[in-house]
Parts: sequence; C-alpha cells; structure tokens
Amino acid sequence: MRMPRRGLVIQARTRWLLVGLALLFSLVLLMYLLECAPQTDGNGSLPGVVGETMGKEYYQALLQEQEEHYQNRATSLKRQIAQLKQELQEMSDKLKSLQEKKSPKVNGMNYQGTKEQTSNDLLEFLHSQIDKAEVSVGAKLPSEYGVIPFESFTSMKVFQLEMGLTRHPEEKPVRKDKRDELVEVIEAGLEVINNPDEEDGQDEDDGVGDRQLYSENDFVEGYYRTERDKGTQYELFYKKMDGMEYRHVTLFRPFGPLMKVKSETVDISRSIINVIVPLAGRTEAFAQFMQNFRDVCIHQDKRVHLTVVYFGQDGLSEVKSILESVARETDFHNYTLVSLNEEFNRGRGLDMGARAWEKGEVLMFFCDVDVYFTAEFLNSCRLNAEPGKKVFYPVVFSLYNPAIVYANQDIPPPVEQQLVHKKDSGFWRDFGFGMTCQYRTDFLTVGGFDLEVKGWGGEDVHLYRKYLHGELMVVRTPVPGLFHLWHEKHCADELTPEQYRMCIQSKAMNEASHSHLGMLVFREEIEAHLRKQAYRTNSEAAG
Repeated sequence: MRMPRRGLVIQARTRWLLVGLALLFSLVLLMYLLECAPQTDGNGSLPGVVGETMGKEYYQALLQEQEEHYQNRATSLKRQIAQLKQELQEMSDKLKSLQEKKSPKVNGMNYQGTKEQTSNDLLEFLHSQIDKAEVSVGAKLPSEYGVIPFESFTSMKVFQLEMGLTRHPEEKPVRKDKRDELVEVIEAGLEVINNPDEEDGQDEDDGVGDRQLYSENDFVEGYYRTERDKGTQYELFYKKMDGMEYRHVTLFRPFGPLMKVKSETVDISRSIINVIVPLAGRTEAFAQFMQNFRDVCIHQDKRVHLTVVYFGQDGLSEVKSILESVARETDFHNYTLVSLNEEFNRGRGLDMGARAWEKGEVLMFFCDVDVYFTAEFLNSCRLNAEPGKKVFYPVVFSLYNPAIVYANQDIPPPVEQQLVHKKDSGFWRDFGFGMTCQYRTDFLTVGGFDLEVKGWGGEDVHLYRKYLHGELMVVRTPVPGLFHLWHEKHCADELTPEQYRMCIQSKAMNEASHSHLGMLVFREEIEAHLRKQAYRTNSEAAG
C-alpha cells in the first residue's frame, strides 16, 4: 500500500510545481508587458477624461489600446516572418536543385553539406544583387534618359514623377500593398537604428539606456527606386524633434527580404549652404526672392550664404539697395555680390559664383530667382549631397500661370497659397536640371559648366551629363519643398534651333494643365454650346 501512496504524493508535488511555474511565468510575462509599454506624456489623459481622475475606465481603455497595439505589431511581424520564410524556402529549393544537378550524391550522403552550402549561396546571391545595383557608388550612364529617379515619401504622402490620368503628383498610397510596403520599410529602418550592429559605428560603452530610441514619429522623409533586374533601394532619414542630428539608413530589397546596406549618423548642424543666384534685370522678382530668403534662410535656417552674380549695369543699383536693406533690417551680412558687365550667361554666372567662394569646401545650391524653397528643402539638400560621393538633383514642382489656374477668381491668391501639389496647379519639372546641390570640389573636379553655351538653356544638362559619365551617385527625386514660380517666357531669336525648341517646349509646359489648355483651345466651341443652351431655355420659357 505504500507504493501507491508515495506515487500520489509525488503526483501532488508535481502538480503544485507546475502550478508554481505557471504563476512564475505569468508574473514574468506581466513584468515584460509593463516594461515594454510605451511611455505616455505627462498630460496624456484620454479624450473626455480629466487628468486628475485615473479611474477604472481610464485604465481599461489604456490596457485595451496597448493590447490592440501589440496585437497589430504581432500580426505585422508574423506576416513578415511568414513572407520571409516562404521566400527563403523558394530560393533554397531553387539553389538546392541547382546544387544537386551540379554534384549529385548517392544515398543522401551530402545532404547536410548541401543545406549549409545552400544557405551560404543564398546570402552570397542576395549580397551580389546589392553589389550590382547602384546603391553605394554611381553607375556610368550614357545620358540623362538612363537615370532611374527616386520617388520621395513621408509617413503620409508619396511624391511621384510617373503620372497617368489617375495618378497625382502628391497622393496618399491607395493600394494596400504599397502602404504595407512603406510601413514595413520605416519599421525596418527603426529596427536597424534601435538595434545597431558593431559595424554601425556605435560606441561600445553606449548601453541601451544611454542611447536614444527612435519611433515612427521620428521618421522625416524617404526615397525609393527600383532597378527591375536587381531590386528596390530605400534611403530613410530619421530625426528627433529637438535635434539637428539625422539618422540615415539605406535598405535594399533584392526581390527577397529587406537587407541593411548601411546605417550612419549625419550631423548637419554646421553645414553651410552657398546659395548662388545668377541675375540680369528682373528686380521685382529679386525682391520677392529676397522675401522668401529672409523668412527661410535668415529667420529659420541661419546657416546660409548668398551669392548674387549680376550681369550688366541696368538694375544693379536696385539689387544693391535690396541687399543692403535686408542686411540692415536683419543684421545679415553673409552675402556676396559679383558684378559682371557682360551679356547674361547662366552657366558663367554660376561658375563665377562658385569660384568667388574663398573659404575652402562648401555645399552649393544653384538657384534661380523664380524659385521658392522651404527650410525642409535646405536640410534635404544637406542630406543628399556628399563630397566625392553624391550630388543632388531635386525635381522642382513648377507652377502654372495663375491667371489661368485661378481664372474664376477676381485676382490670384498670394504666392504662399499657390504652393500646392495638384494636377491643375503645376507639374514636376522632370526635364529641368538647373536646381542642384553639390559640393564645390566635385563641381570643379568635373570641370564645371560648358561656358561655350550662350543664352537660355543647355548648360545645366551638360553638367548633369558630366556627373552621369563619372562615378558619383546622382540622387534625382521630386521634393515637396521646392517650387518654380510662374513667369512669362520670351524665346529670343538669337537662340540655336535646339535651344529655341527647348524654350518653346518649356513655355508650353509652364502655361497650364492639359485640361485647362483644352478649355482654352475649345473655347469657341464651348461658348457656342452655351449660347444654344441659353436659346433653348429661353424658347421653352416663352412657349
């Protein structure tokens, strides 16, 4: 009778031990959830709940919100894991079959070796896709038509160049797969930043407690482009609200799982931009330009030097007066006025502006007097140009003739209210290469502009092609903070046939959207229709 009694005791002890382990596991899980719970703001009361009253309903709502957050996060991770497993399995099967064809073994003797070799071959293949793509170094291209431009995006919007009848220059992603793709990329970038490898350049003695953790709210902007035979490249930028230091992450999806290419910290707090503007006449436009320069560069950014290269004597005194007035009112003296008593030549003006700088290396922004830019664009300029590595060729959003766009209003709205990315308000000037950010040494190394080009147009394309023929990476993407204001164009008779064709093309493109131009072309037909409608209405009323 003792043996069964002893068995019962052992069974009872086992049961209590299991209950104890279960309670211990529940306690550890509860502590983990409390530790991982997101920090709330000091005044973070729920809508309709007073900050001092922390009742039962408040905590239930808070717990439910956190539970939904973790469930969504877990679902997203499970989906990504399943996708990665499926893609890896497919690649492994393909590589395994190829390996078996190359070196078949009898009775499965080489199965383990084949499995390890398959994994190594897979990683080698994925890295080879990155090496072949234009990710770390630029590819030599024959012309501007060979460039694969980036499309830019924020957490809410995508700014895209390729537009059909149903696409817009700025839109929220409609397709779920595109939304999921960008969300996944932003989260992958956060994972790289918050869990850095040794190769990311983090100090070894920096513990997690000493390192700032980034969240989705710290994502500033990103760029992506796809090489059809290699994969998709992503450039991501994150920044804390109260700092000037950016985290830059490059990811690549080689038609498989996302892979990290690099992660780095970019400090732009001391990066000076030399804004170079060539000018001849057009003093009213210059006064408007200086108003934008005052608001953005002097009051907000405060790390900009202005170089104005003026051609001729007519209007020179007015330009000097405008510069001196701004200097007196804002105590801004970081400007240079270069006077050239000769015929206007944009390339020569920018070249002279670049050479007038005598303080060594500097980031230059080649700008026109009709361009409106934001403080955010200046930071994009700093982030996407790197001496000896990258030049930045942003695509400008060009505004249409306000007299046509706002024809139904008595007068067009102020310029600040015209700066919207809509089909009928403007277009991405993807054929223009005049606005660019590049370092002075890179500009001088490639030989600068072709000074033989006279008059309007052509000089910017020649410089652009020089970079395409070299090894520097050319970053070409639409940016939301750069606008070209409409102004009437005059195509001079002295232009070469190619320049004149480019000028007329630019003039037509700048006037109005397809639909607005159509309304102008068919105005007589529309008016005739309206007259017939009015006559029919009056006849019916009289009868």
